[in-house]
Amino acid sequence: MAEIKRGKYYRIIVNMWRLAAITLALVVLYIFAVSVNLFWLFGGMPDLKTLENPKFELASELISEDGKSLGKYIIENRALIEFDQVSPRLIEALLATEDARFIKHSGIDVRSLGRAVTGVATGRSSSGGGSTLTQQTAKNLFETRTEKYRGLLGDVPLVRTVIAKTKEWILSVILERKYTKREILMMYLNTNSFGNNTYGIKVAARTYFNKEAWNLDVHEAALLVGMLQNPTFWNPRRFPERALLRRNTVLSQMVKYGFLDSEQYQAYKAKPLDMEFTIESHNYGPAPYFRESLKGMLKNWVEQYNEDNDKDYDLYTSGLRIYTSIDSRMQRYAEEAVTEHMKQQQKLFFEHWKGRDPWIDENGKPIKGFIERAVRVSPRYISLKRELGEEEAMKVMRTPYKMKVFSWDGEKEVTMSPIDSIKYYKHFLRTGFMSMDPRNGHVKAWVGGVNFRHFKYEHVKQGKRQPGSTFKPFVYVSALDKNFLTPCSHITDQPVTFTLADGVPGGWTPKNSDGKYSYRSLSLRQALGKSINSVSAYIMKQVRPNTVVDYAHKLGINSKLDATPALCLGTSDVSVYEMVSAYCAFVNGGHSTEPMTVLRIEDRYGNLLQEFFPKVNQELSANMAYNMVYLMRGAVEDPGGTSMRLHSFGVTKDNEIAAKTGTTSNYSDGWFMGMTHNLVSGLWVGGEDRSIHFRSMAYGQGARIALPAWGLYMQKVYADPTLVQYRKGVFKKPDNYTLDCGGVYLDPNDTYIPPSVSDDEGVLF
Repeated sequence: MAEIKRGKYYRIIVNMWRLAAITLALVVLYIFAVSVNLFWLFGGMPDLKTLENPKFELASELISEDGKSLGKYIIENRALIEFDQVSPRLIEALLATEDARFIKHSGIDVRSLGRAVTGVATGRSSSGGGSTLTQQTAKNLFETRTEKYRGLLGDVPLVRTVIAKTKEWILSVILERKYTKREILMMYLNTNSFGNNTYGIKVAARTYFNKEAWNLDVHEAALLVGMLQNPTFWNPRRFPERALLRRNTVLSQMVKYGFLDSEQYQAYKAKPLDMEFTIESHNYGPAPYFRESLKGMLKNWVEQYNEDNDKDYDLYTSGLRIYTSIDSRMQRYAEEAVTEHMKQQQKLFFEHWKGRDPWIDENGKPIKGFIERAVRVSPRYISLKRELGEEEAMKVMRTPYKMKVFSWDGEKEVTMSPIDSIKYYKHFLRTGFMSMDPRNGHVKAWVGGVNFRHFKYEHVKQGKRQPGSTFKPFVYVSALDKNFLTPCSHITDQPVTFTLADGVPGGWTPKNSDGKYSYRSLSLRQALGKSINSVSAYIMKQVRPNTVVDYAHKLGINSKLDATPALCLGTSDVSVYEMVSAYCAFVNGGHSTEPMTVLRIEDRYGNLLQEFFPKVNQELSANMAYNMVYLMRGAVEDPGGTSMRLHSFGVTKDNEIAAKTGTTSNYSDGWFMGMTHNLVSGLWVGGEDRSIHFRSMAYGQGARIALPAWGLYMQKVYADPTLVQYRKGVFKKPDNYTLDCGGVYLDPNDTYIPPSVSDDEGVLF
């Protein structure tokens, strides 16, 4: 009997071993089938190259010339860091909460897996999850649950999940063999989402606490780790009480696994969330208009580079490091100067038009139907009309709702209709400012408007307006270089009439800004410094418009210029970008240098992809370029000059400045161009529409509406001791340069006009 029992037990044991062997064989066969995608049932797996070089989607970053971040081109806002850049307390919180046995297992934790299965079987979810940090990393890195790796069985719900889990187990084992535990931890922390378009622990620390990841305190680390389970559900901005509970759960886990004692736990548990939320957005940060302006060029570069080199870089996901010419300090000073100046100008503008709408015709009368026309060309109305039809679209445009609008005192929440919003924003003055080093073409500062979030249109390169008298230097240099005049020439301020022979049927006689002529003989320096229109007209009549167009184009103006006599007063639209570029040739010994914004582009690992160099052409002789600098210094140095107000900013002492102001008809546009021996900067100010402007010279001239921002900017640049390359100084005179006009010509009737009331300005009539 005993022998029968022993035989029976023996057979049971043998059968069990056989069953185990068969099961193991089936499991091995199943794993093999999944790994090779047998009969296309299971979907593919990442290849060896992908496993050895896992690809993180990483935002490309713009970096200033002085090494500061200017922002990113973002789809997923992510930045990568190393293990030693993370707070040890964060690692402790992560292990205690997500995978306490991480150091001990090899990618698959049998104990945790068993606990998870038991939890599912008993319905007790508190038993914990079975996925290790390595498995979660595999899922995040290789997108195992996406369509990319889905096979024929991928449409069967439960089977799909089992197959995905199997792939993650396989990948986990491979990851554990190829990478250290530290590397796997950082893959996990660098790939996970923390909500609010925030990916990776570096960006999360900056976004939620405005800190670096290595500087996180225990309770801060616990909050971020707690979010990993479900960033939306535990979002501390939307659900602070819920997030606080989750944070405290993480703290309790740290106690459970010996990372905190009970006293520390109570202290950290009592702390509030203490967030300093600073989300990274293209609407904020330094140089937003510059970033947006550069985006199109960079997309084209990436496309061309990929085509030429058989690569697949992407501006938003490849983590390119784009080194720019912008200096973060000078950019900050430019933004501060423009903000300070425009805030004051807007206040004056509101007072100037108090009780009236500022859109008027040339006779000073309100323009009928102005807002209606603006509404019909607005992107919102066009989109609504396409979707709903004209009548319904207009209903929506008239319907008030709560919105946030721009004001110089900060955003305001108001209730207004889209039509009211369009009308509201039409009252605001716009601006564009650019600063460039003439020696190498490096653009140092770029301010394309007053507020990028609310005013997207960019006024440095995209926007073009009439330059008024700031165009006159191109008229003067044409005459000097063609030997019609010399720097010592004198011209009488008297009426000059263009007739049919000049291409002007009916004739045209330009007026000076005050409508009068002095009939005095003026030196070229006096005439340009005081911006005398009649003298510019006389020179244009001698050299002809086509010659002026040619010189303007070769110095850097790329816009179409109308070759008519009126061009002597700046009637063709140009950009700030073009004007600054062209003026640089005067300072840089006659060399026209194309503005440089990008210096080099590297991949995410620091490998150089392309370096950029300035494009330089000698368009004027060094002597001729210096002649123009000498003439334009008169606006700052000589009595009655249109730029005398600069003395009030303290930037003229021990410093040579050449400058030109510009104002167009009805004061629609105010310009200022200022040059030092190492920096050329230009500014335009005006309304969105030419019909929106000040009504008097006292407010609308370039010396008032534009010049002060330049003065404030240079004030800040000179006050910064770290900007040693942009100190005060004199213009470099060519070695063989001589000019003897018998002294600077000053009419005995000229009197000094204090900067506070200097209103002389060349105006286009």
